[in-house]
Amino acid sequence: MPRAKRHFIPGGHYIWHITHRCHKKEFLLKFKKDKRAWLKWLYRAKKTFRIRILDYVITSNHVHLLVFDDGRPEAIARSMHLAAGQTAQQFNRRKKRCGAFWQDRYHATAVDKGSYLRRCLVYIDLNMVRAGVVRHPEHWPFGGYAELMRQKPRWGLIDEPALLEALGFSSPSRHRESRREWVEAKLLEKRLSREPAWTESVAIGRKEFVNKIKVELGARGTGKRIEEKDQEFYLREDHPSYFGPKK
Repeated sequence: MPRAKRHFIPGGHYIWHITHRCHKKEFLLKFKKDKRAWLKWLYRAKKTFRIRILDYVITSNHVHLLVFDDGRPEAIARSMHLAAGQTAQQFNRRKKRCGAFWQDRYHATAVDKGSYLRRCLVYIDLNMVRAGVVRHPEHWPFGGYAELMRQKPRWGLIDEPALLEALGFSSPSRHRESRREWVEAKLLEKRLSREPAWTESVAIGRKEFVNKIKVELGARGTGKRIEEKDQEFYLREDHPSYFGPKK
């Protein structure tokens, strides 16, 4: 059962990029039925706890989830508990397996709005392109990009009104057009390597945003350091990477 790294700030109304990896990096989500199980239980969590999902992608051994914390106590933690726990139980029953399904804890990174949010969305969208599985995110059915580009999916997870508000769009069609442009521009760069900041930082954004997160964490901010790279700021952990050494 997943235990969150205690970075969430109750009532903070922040956007969080959550990453959760399978135990020992095993490919426990490689089958479609298991990916669909996680989607089904995440959909149930959305309905039960009313979390506001902005983006997601499921790979064979980890998941990405981008959510907006609108102040409901424990909504995100309970949603992760439900989706991760039920997916693991179904898998273990089917395989007659016992033992951990997920890596001990999931990781949460606070994401600033503006260009940071746009880049985080594209980073999530291009996950399976980086992995060499598909050439374009529209071809990966287990992600938020493909969902958005479809017309009114039956089991939609994305809270598009919340996403439009966070991005500053008033038109869904304009958002979809811009989203495609952002993805295409990144694909043209041909630089799709993993960017550790999105999965290893406690916060990423403007200096004032990162400072605010550090202050609001209180004692939990102790030992975390602020770093700068190319005029972008990161609040980092003083321990090894959640995802382990880069391969």
